[in-house]
Amino acid sequence: MTAGPGSSAVVDERLLRTSPLRKLLGRPELGSVVGALAVFVFFAIVADSFLRATSFGTVLYAASTIGIMAAPVALLMIGGEFDLSAGVMVTSSALVSSMFSYQMTANVWVGVFVSLLVTLAFGAFNGFMLTRTKLPSFIITLGTFLMLTGMNLGFTKLISGSVSTKTIGNMEGFPSARKLFASYWTVGGVELKVTLLWWAVLVAVATWILLRTRFGNWIFAVGGGADAARAVGVPVIRTKIGLYLGVAFAAWVSGQHLLFSYDVVQSGEGVGNELIYIIAAVIGGCLITGGYGSAIGSAVGAFIFGMTSKGIVYAEWNPDWFKFFLGAMLLLATLLNAWVRKRAEATK
Repeated sequence: MTAGPGSSAVVDERLLRTSPLRKLLGRPELGSVVGALAVFVFFAIVADSFLRATSFGTVLYAASTIGIMAAPVALLMIGGEFDLSAGVMVTSSALVSSMFSYQMTANVWVGVFVSLLVTLAFGAFNGFMLTRTKLPSFIITLGTFLMLTGMNLGFTKLISGSVSTKTIGNMEGFPSARKLFASYWTVGGVELKVTLLWWAVLVAVATWILLRTRFGNWIFAVGGGADAARAVGVPVIRTKIGLYLGVAFAAWVSGQHLLFSYDVVQSGEGVGNELIYIIAAVIGGCLITGGYGSAIGSAVGAFIFGMTSKGIVYAEWNPDWFKFFLGAMLLLATLLNAWVRKRAEATK
């Protein structure tokens, strides 16, 4: 229908072109990128050794160990849920792999495979309990956190007689397993760990899932409102269980890296790391309320964590202040992300 003289033409909003600036303001990770640049410049000024190539390799390693877990945690948060058991689940994965290999005197790859099945079972348990009981994920995963913490210590002392596992460095399959989970290579004098590769792959897969698959649409829909998503045919239960399985898989990868890097595992490790994974996702643009965020943002958040944790050391400050800076970054990043989102909504 042609508009008559003096009348305004009605234009379908779906045909309107979006400016590059509007697209940029709409990206969840914009605030974290700005924050990362600020943190980089800050430590480049206050710490002379921060800009050395070897220092950069250390920063990347610290970021990768957090980023491996932060990517699936970000997807889980976009889906509107939390996992407070993620930190100790990493240790549980390493303990299962080590103790099964040692006690069964089998090839370490058998222990690695058993650990994968057990860790995925932990994730499935979280998802199943959440969807069946309708309790908040905070309560469900807090219970799992406490149970795993007790099991890690109890089983390790029962089987090994101490709080750490026995060495498995001389067992068959250890060199090949270390190559996959804990190897490194040197580029231009910089030591780069294989965790960087795992990190990049997991972030790429998570981004592809979010932006290019039906499951990604389900994640955003469930995070925006489970009841509304269910009303339009989204399989809410399957989606949430799948997200917890993703966190469990990343915990398995991190656990194997922990084991094959040091040969032995301390049963008390991992407590508190779950908060760092959540912080990295929030700094990267994920909303606590769900339905918004990105896997790339979680990678930027993990990179900020790496720069801060190592930058404080290179600046020769008291490391006791690290948690203060981490909390300050969390608050500033949350405020910045909220401001960026409001600006993006105002330009629509």
